[in-house]
Amino acid sequence: MNINSLIQVLVILEECPNPDAVISELEQVLHGSGFEYYGLLRHLQKTPARHNSELRAAQLAGRWPERWLQIYAAKKYVRIDPRVRYLAHAQRPFRWRESMAAFNGDAHRRRMEQMMVDAFGHGLEDGYLFPIHGRNGILGSLSLGGRPIELSPVEIALLEAVARKTFWRLLELTGEAEALETVLPAETPLTRREMEILHYLAEGMTSMEISKMLKISNHTVDWYMNSLQDKLKAKNRQQAVAIAFRHGLIS
Repeated sequence: MNINSLIQVLVILEECPNPDAVISELEQVLHGSGFEYYGLLRHLQKTPARHNSELRAAQLAGRWPERWLQIYAAKKYVRIDPRVRYLAHAQRPFRWRESMAAFNGDAHRRRMEQMMVDAFGHGLEDGYLFPIHGRNGILGSLSLGGRPIELSPVEIALLEAVARKTFWRLLELTGEAEALETVLPAETPLTRREMEILHYLAEGMTSMEISKMLKISNHTVDWYMNSLQDKLKAKNRQQAVAIAFRHGLIS
């Protein structure tokens, strides 16, 4: 692996004018490092990905073997994937095989082994996973896979930096970085009624439905929602819900 290329791409990513350019630079450096497949994910706090559509929504960029994502979703591997489970507690990058070793006595061990066999059959023989952390836990991850590649500690550290830089540069260019960087007070002063409306909003209910549920007018519901957006520094209702999930106000 060319360490100079990894260092250089950290500078280039900052200058990329659009998401396509960012992804192109990432793929070029990963290909040069010997990784054929990858996935850069944004993790949705408090909202487990149970369906393939949700997994696609969380993927900022990626290239996987043909039909692998369909097989992964059809067999519901996300529920037992040792890499996903290990990632939830990982503080540092790790190799895929390390996650398997961590679940030797797990009740789902046989399903995990079957998943890894399926992955191997699709060219995903081994790989690495790089967590991307924020103030309130994991924000995203970069998974690299393909043939087995031995990385040095320096290479792992540089790829971790590339993962973080790519993640944040993509969010900056799509206008999503600001919401993730929002710092809420330790105790956000939401009233009981605001919390009720926030929970109903998170369930996808409209103003009309919430007003009927709480026996108040649509105008009153909208007033509370505007107050919520101001307190959470959200641009719209959807962002208010996303921020609330991210900061653990609702689950």
